[in-house]
Amino acid sequence: MPSAKANTGMQTARPAYLVLGMHRSGTSAATQLLALAGANLPGRLIEGDEHNAKGYFEPWRIAVFNDERLRAAGSAWHDPFAHPYVALPDAGQEAAWTERARALFVEEYQGAAIPLLKDPRVSVLTPLWRPVLEDLGYELRCVIPVRHPLAVAGSLGKRDGFPVEKSVLLWVTYMLAAEAGSRGLKRAFVDYDALLTDWRGEVARIETAHGAPLPALTEAAAVEIDAFLTPELRRNTGDDRLHQVPISGGLAQSVFSAFQIAAAGAPLDLRALDAATARLLEMRAQMGPLVSPVTRDLDQARSDLADAHRLYAFRMSEALDKLLEQH
Repeated sequence: MPSAKANTGMQTARPAYLVLGMHRSGTSAATQLLALAGANLPGRLIEGDEHNAKGYFEPWRIAVFNDERLRAAGSAWHDPFAHPYVALPDAGQEAAWTERARALFVEEYQGAAIPLLKDPRVSVLTPLWRPVLEDLGYELRCVIPVRHPLAVAGSLGKRDGFPVEKSVLLWVTYMLAAEAGSRGLKRAFVDYDALLTDWRGEVARIETAHGAPLPALTEAAAVEIDAFLTPELRRNTGDDRLHQVPISGGLAQSVFSAFQIAAAGAPLDLRALDAATARLLEMRAQMGPLVSPVTRDLDQARSDLADAHRLYAFRMSEALDKLLEQH
């Protein structure tokens, strides 16, 4: 299929925003900021819960699709070896998933003027999603929040019960994937803590990195952003003991240091990140066969259980309706 870019002549590509990065790292906060400032989320989003009361801002059908694609490659969203991307061995199958992604995006966004896509799983699936969006004619503008790995681990421990060693290695995987998948694109690395204390300063950095203002950052939007970015969004903090975390701490420290510097406005140390990716590949070769299939099977079991709960709730609702009709 020829790229849509080839058919646009001198026409400027339409912008689309991608929020990439690790789960529980501030991606929801960054997404809502962009949405309030004029970017367009789709209508069907994952609802908030006790872990994220203000909302996740993720298209639930795209999240389900991403989970299915990860499992198809023997992985899952919580697989610490989901990066680098694993293409399916059958080229026809890979092409079919790409076409499904394209059709799903078009259906979900319904011709939105400035689409905004946030699902952390996209970070480890950028080799799938990036060509799809570029072929649709979008100029991608990426925002990548940077949060201390131990703060992320604290949040994942409360929500999912993950041990700190797994959470920290998972943070490494997602951040390396987000960076690698967005190379060559307009992108801004945003300090999560700074976003909560001075979002206007971070927005200025985003606009500079993208070479364009946010679509509609009005005074009314600023009031809504002030009301949204409140202190309770910071429930967990990091400390200086990251390097002491077994297995993954030293690797995470080097990766976090590189992203901290980038979030402060300095050039990103790509050599350090490439070295970290090489180390992650070594770990995947050593431990991946023991870890990835388990995460895939667990993710499938959880998905099946959730489907069973939804079906049970539907059947109970049907039965209740019939009882009410009889009386």
